[in-house]
Formats: sequence, C-alpha cells, structure tokens
Amino acid sequence: MKKLLKEKTTFVSDMIKGTALLGEHEVVSETVLVRKEKKANQVALISGGGSGHEPAHAGYVAQGMLDAAVVGEVFTSPTPDKIYDAIKAVATEAGVLLIVKNYSGDVMNFEMAMDMAMMEDIKVDMVVVADDIAIENKDQRRGVAGTVFVHKFAGYLAEQGESLESIKEKVTALLPNISTIGMAIEPCMVPTTGQHGFELAEDEMEIGIGIHGEKGIYREKVETVDKIVERLMHELQKERTEKSFIVMVNGMGGTPLSELSVVNHYVQQYFESNGLELSKLYCGNYMTALDMQGFSLTLIPSDAALLKAFEAPTKSVYFH
Repeated sequence: MKKLLKEKTTFVSDMIKGTALLGEHEVVSETVLVRKEKKANQVALISGGGSGHEPAHAGYVAQGMLDAAVVGEVFTSPTPDKIYDAIKAVATEAGVLLIVKNYSGDVMNFEMAMDMAMMEDIKVDMVVVADDIAIENKDQRRGVAGTVFVHKFAGYLAEQGESLESIKEKVTALLPNISTIGMAIEPCMVPTTGQHGFELAEDEMEIGIGIHGEKGIYREKVETVDKIVERLMHELQKERTEKSFIVMVNGMGGTPLSELSVVNHYVQQYFESNGLELSKLYCGNYMTALDMQGFSLTLIPSDAALLKAFEAPTKSVYFH
C-alpha cells in the first residue's frame, strides 16, 4: 500500500491540522475543527463522522455552513466526548443543531453528546439525514451526499437568524425530499488497514455503494456512462414524481473531474430526453469515500426557497 501519510496513528490529526490552515479555523480537542469567529446570537451548526469523506465535513466549516466538524478515525464515528467538546466550543444562547448521518454509531454518539450538553443547560437538538435510496427500508437508509445540501440549507437559515426550533422544522421537512444513489468501478483503499472495501473484477461495477467502502446492492458488467446515468436516474425516479430538480453529481474521491463532467453531460441529456427540468447542477467531490472511483447522484425537487438558500454566499470553497 502506498499512501501519502507519516503514521497511520496520526492520519486524522495531521489531516485536521492541515485543513485548519486553509480557512479561518482552529482545532479543538485534536480532531474538532471550529470557526475562529464564533457566532454571537445565531444557531450554531455541527456535523461530523468518520474521516475519509473529505471535504465532508471539515471542509464545510465556514460562514454560511457549519460552525464545527467532529472527525473520527477512518470510517469510524467520533466519540461522544469529542462531540461534546465541539458543542461547548460553538454553543450560543440561540442553541446548537447537530446534523448527523444515519449510521448507528454516529446517531448513538451524537445523542450521548447531546444529553451531556443538555445536562449543562446547553440548548441543543439534532436532525438525522437518511438519503441513500439503495436501502429499501427507509428507517435504515444511510446518510450520504445529500447531507451536504442539509449543511447549506441549515447554514442559510441560521444566517437569517431563525430559531433552533424553526431550523429543525424546516430541515426535517426537507429531509424526505433528498434522494441519493451511488456507484463504483473501483473500491477504496482504507489507509489504516491496507485493505480494499470490496473486490471488483476488471469488467464489473457496483451499484448502490455506501461511503464507508461498503459494496453495493447489486453488481453488473461495466456499462457506458450514459447507461449508468440512466440506470441511477431510473432508481431515483421510482421515488420522485416531480419534474424539476436540483442535482448533485458527487465524485467518490478517485474520479477525475473530466469524468464527472462527462456525467454532467449525460445527466443533462437524460433530463432533456425525459421532459425533466434541471434547475441547478452541482458537480465535484462533496462526500467521498477516500479514493473510490465512481459517483453518486442526488436529486431534490426544486423550489425558489431552496435555490435561494443554496445560492446564498458561503466561505466554504468546497460548495460550488
């Protein structure tokens, strides 16, 4: 295994220290990244999870999005004490909203930290993102790339001075409208183990992959990208009857931008051929799985309020 690291044991802390150099940040408790400029009387937003999903979540700690990100070991939830440290570091009188991806470890640890904070009379609440339609049972759906849209939407509402209760209510209403599915042509290599998440033959692709190196829900022979887009859109449209969408083409970490741009082209072609409106398109690495080669598509039915929130300024260079 060849990876650009010094020691496996310092991979996460080294990464956080390097990320802190790229913005107006400071590091708390070794693996917690917070904004230097603390909010005075607006709701603070915290997200996090295992590392390996960069730029999520630390890359979204910026004006207009998150106030803090808590980073665990590779594909491993951060511990409750670290999450609690993040809450204490950014808490305001308006409260704190935790944005959590739907994985049992993440949900449990964030809930424990929330309980710890509430015992200290810190006002805090939580939303859980579960946008991965590859999982049929909606209660068990994983939080994947759509989580980044939640960061931006909640960040906009917080900047407008909305209350914790109002932000949670509006985010909760948005969550069922976010649908994501991903695919891979090459699995990721986990630097702490030196192992691939799964094995694929040269002529195979995986449909419905997770962001922790999980294999998909089924495997097929590799198709041309237009057929892959059609396949993923078919799955997404099983749950969406709307005609106008905001779309995210999300790279999984090892996919060149040139290939993501090719995906863009065939997404637009699919929309035109099927009488759909592509109201806004996002493309890039938003929620990755280390160096996995593949992409995911996220759809949200478009409306004026969402577009205004997504287009509002942010200092995060990763949301564009």
